[in-house]
Amino acid sequence: MSKHPDTVLIIDFGSQVTQLIARRVREAGVYSEIVPFQSAEEAFRRMAPKAVILSGSPHSTIDIGSPRAPQAVFEAGVPVLGICYGEQTMCAQLGGTVEADGHREFGRAFLDIRDDSPLFDGIWARGTRHQVWMSHGDKVTALPPGFRAIGTSTGAPFAAIADEGRKFYGVQFHPEVVHTPDGAKLLANFVHRIAGIEGDWTMSAYRQQAVEAIRRKVGKGKVICALSGGVDSSVAALLIHEAVGDQLTCILVDHGLMRKNEAADVVAMFRQHYNLPLILVDASDRFISALEGEADPERKRKTIGRLFIEVFEEEAGKLGGADFLAQGTLYPDVIESVSFTGATSATIKSHHNVGGLPERMNMQLVEPLRELFKDEVRALGRELGLPESFIGRHPFPGPGLAIRCPGGITRQKLEILREADAIYLDEIRKAGLYDAIWQAFAVLLPVQTVGVMGDGRTYDFVLALRAVTSVDGMTADFYHYDMAFLGAAATRIINEVKGINRVVYDVTSKPPGTIEWE
Repeated sequence: MSKHPDTVLIIDFGSQVTQLIARRVREAGVYSEIVPFQSAEEAFRRMAPKAVILSGSPHSTIDIGSPRAPQAVFEAGVPVLGICYGEQTMCAQLGGTVEADGHREFGRAFLDIRDDSPLFDGIWARGTRHQVWMSHGDKVTALPPGFRAIGTSTGAPFAAIADEGRKFYGVQFHPEVVHTPDGAKLLANFVHRIAGIEGDWTMSAYRQQAVEAIRRKVGKGKVICALSGGVDSSVAALLIHEAVGDQLTCILVDHGLMRKNEAADVVAMFRQHYNLPLILVDASDRFISALEGEADPERKRKTIGRLFIEVFEEEAGKLGGADFLAQGTLYPDVIESVSFTGATSATIKSHHNVGGLPERMNMQLVEPLRELFKDEVRALGRELGLPESFIGRHPFPGPGLAIRCPGGITRQKLEILREADAIYLDEIRKAGLYDAIWQAFAVLLPVQTVGVMGDGRTYDFVLALRAVTSVDGMTADFYHYDMAFLGAAATRIINEVKGINRVVYDVTSKPPGTIEWE
């Protein structure tokens, strides 16, 4: 990634909510970047960050070999904030004591403010009590020299600590989650008041930097862009086109796993509204033939990724060669493609080819969005003039319907799913709910049940409907539909789609990670 002058480095020890720390810092207008603790020392020296945040972790500092922060972080004179495990390892490394006494705190807790601190300026005053979110078994029992307690809780005598001289701070709770109502303000205090970083991380500035970076990288080379019609690849294409103009050719591969009429709609939009060279490749038979009968979700992804590469190689050859392949990789894709600790919920984004392209391609990747979260991509899309109706489109994964058809794939099952999904989204739009939902889709379950329809018995598939609310795709909660809507949507699907006799609604929530169904 490119170097930013005012970066907050977040060292990840394996917490499932580390990505939320980065989001909160960016919401404060400051660029942040996450690195696994294993490579933190190299990243710290390379980035020269203005501040460092140490994340939580499923590990215990008491265990031999548990993760530690690079000692250089504490010797460089930059502000440091330790969160949960981050506070504990900071104390353990600087001369304090961490113990496990059997008194654990998980969930809602209350923080008593013992003293004023720049960390609490404008948020919490001495002598007040505030709700926070805890998740710890160990606790700090003795502070390192120079530290003082500024907050306590029932299970943590040192729930918030400070060494103002060195600008070292620690909190046992998680300020990054919404269950700590004022947590985002606390993180903003750390980056603005304590670290002294201005809030100048904007999409306008990013656009200018990205265009310059693309021009430097591409030079006079040719770029082909993997255009899916989704927000990510479309924003990437427009950004690259702004940078290098006709050196870019977009390729839309119809792999037979797209939503109903998706390919035609994308081609019509780009050819009517944007002066981008666009090639449509119908490779549906090729993809579906390779996937038919395949049930393993990871093999589906890898097959799709491999076939995409083959198609792009062939199309590049027809164009006389290409030097770069562009794709709409986002920061969550990058994060989730790295196993940070072996204990995190790292998900390999095999279809994105995030780790690089096969050597035989002799092309370099151009990924101008790989520093951005989903909502930041949408903000950049507005900067580039994309219409709001397009920016607000629900995300659609690269493997498409393949991962929304658990079990073996067949052409018949894909057609059933495509029709049902189209009806579901149509009902959502008619009800005026589309913009209130972050992502909605149907899943054809690998289950068939006996049902009675009219005077006959059926043995057909079960369809699951999913709808979630989210901001950046890192967490999600199910959308609370009115039962009348679900009843109407289910009735229409069963009546109009042959092969489905039962519809269910998925009401699970999703912790940080990909919002997909596998």
